[in-house]
Amino acid sequence: MSTAGKLLRFVLACWKLNLAGAMEYRMSFFLTAGMMLVNNVVWIFYWGVYFTKFPIVNGWELTDVMMMWAVGAGGFGISAVLFGNSYAMAGMIANGQLDTYLIQPKPVLLHVLISRMSVSAIGDVVFGLMLYAVFGDHTVSGLFKFAFALTLATTIFVFFNVIAQTLAFYIGNAEGIGQQVFIGFVTFSTYPTDIFRGIGRLVLFTVIPAGFISYLPIGLLREVSWPFLAGATGMAAMLTAVGILFFYRGLKRYSSGNMISMRS
Repeated sequence: MSTAGKLLRFVLACWKLNLAGAMEYRMSFFLTAGMMLVNNVVWIFYWGVYFTKFPIVNGWELTDVMMMWAVGAGGFGISAVLFGNSYAMAGMIANGQLDTYLIQPKPVLLHVLISRMSVSAIGDVVFGLMLYAVFGDHTVSGLFKFAFALTLATTIFVFFNVIAQTLAFYIGNAEGIGQQVFIGFVTFSTYPTDIFRGIGRLVLFTVIPAGFISYLPIGLLREVSWPFLAGATGMAAMLTAVGILFFYRGLKRYSSGNMISMRS
């Protein structure tokens, strides 16, 4: 079997173990995921009421906002379910908890990212798919565009947070910074981009690139804007490259916590 095939089997095995661990306490699993689903429904209710008063907001219609939430919630959910440690790496680094991954013959960053699952985020994935089922374009091209939008959103979520979390290599405990960055990023990714102007809009497409997620319903799902799509794809690729580089350079500064253990 090729190296890529072995790596894929390893990734799938980790995801299977994570899910099995979560399902060990099924009532807790369904309650946690369900509460996140309910939380998201409350926001959708708010937007539904808002659009009954104002049918169009800066060119955005209710369907566009629903698909923005489908992409945003779905992308975040997939990132937290499949790459859960992208939101928890700062604490692991600060507490010297990477030792387990360093002694195993697997790509360290990949192994770290896939070794944890956020159970509550499963509710976000389900929520995103439900919104697509109700408001999305169900043609073959519509399904392909939605899948690509989720891929871009997931990649941006994962590696933007990798960059924020790996600040712990350079400045010590960065859990607080990582949490604030996460909250800000999620918040801005679930508001129509066109309500921002000037410096605020510039920030959304540079410093906090949440605009590339929140604008996907307009620039990809409603009608393909090739300049925007190229920018979103380029941003996802750049964040991936910078995140990987940032992590492995920081790893050279890592101090062991003498917490060697074996993962099954």
